[in-house]
Amino acid sequence: MVALAIALVGVALVGNDYRLRQRQVFIPVTGGALTGVLATPTGTSARGLVVMIHGDGPIDATQNGLYLPLFEAAADAGFATLSWSKPGIGASRGNWLDQSMNDRAAEVSSVIDWAKRQPTIPTNTLVLWGASQAGWVFPTVAATRGDIDAIIAVSPAINWRRQGRFNLLAELDNNNASSSERRHAINRSNHTRVLLAQHASYNTYRATTNDPDPMSARRWAFVAHNDTSDATRGLTAMADKHVPVLLMLGEHDHNVDISETQTTYTALLGADLRVKHFNAAHSMARPAIESSDTLGLIAAALWPRALFASGVLTTYTTYLENT
Repeated sequence: MVALAIALVGVALVGNDYRLRQRQVFIPVTGGALTGVLATPTGTSARGLVVMIHGDGPIDATQNGLYLPLFEAAADAGFATLSWSKPGIGASRGNWLDQSMNDRAAEVSSVIDWAKRQPTIPTNTLVLWGASQAGWVFPTVAATRGDIDAIIAVSPAINWRRQGRFNLLAELDNNNASSSERRHAINRSNHTRVLLAQHASYNTYRATTNDPDPMSARRWAFVAHNDTSDATRGLTAMADKHVPVLLMLGEHDHNVDISETQTTYTALLGADLRVKHFNAAHSMARPAIESSDTLGLIAAALWPRALFASGVLTTYTTYLENT
């Protein structure tokens, strides 16, 4: 047992040793500052910068360490990576639940402007990396700026309401829900959608919902502010800039309808788009790991790179090398 424990510690040390340097940064924004991380290659100067745009949820600069393999993959291609904790997470000021998608886009632009003023941050080549909810953010950033050289879009959705319904039905299927469970879940969802369309108050929502896991007041306000989000307009505006886009999609995505995403991106971006499919879940994790908390914890502790589906990290590195 002692030998096994020593071996596991050794594996964890190697598995969590990354080919990069990290330093904390403080990014001034209206009302305070965001705390972030700048990851850079070792032994060489970076030739460009990847700016990370998170998906939904209270995410810190490294996604609790899960972004580190992505930082390393970018460093292997000669790129630095800039990522920050969302407002209200860690020492970042504000509250991410108060943000609209336009607010998030403005935040990203402010961070890029700050980075371009820093002599030690390489911004000659700027790449946006955005996952999931970022699909309603990076099109606006790219459409309103002239300095974005490429985009890596990971599992982005198109329409907030359709994405929510797709996710609901996919989870019901995945959980083998009974016809009664499906009916009740869909009815609850329909009721919530009606209230949102009516701009109902949170008190009305709480008084009338029978959801066993109701939204908090802050979450309700966030959803009410953003549930009409649709990426089509932003992608159309972005298309005029002819920014190259790598669209990374997981074949086992229960959150986003990848068929709708690929069809929409292809129609609007045309030759500027490259699409790659992976045997992956929404997060680009291996499906077996995504569906098992135990496997996820073991991989995260011992070898976080193993969380990602085959080909995800190498595809990312190769794309950056050719940018």
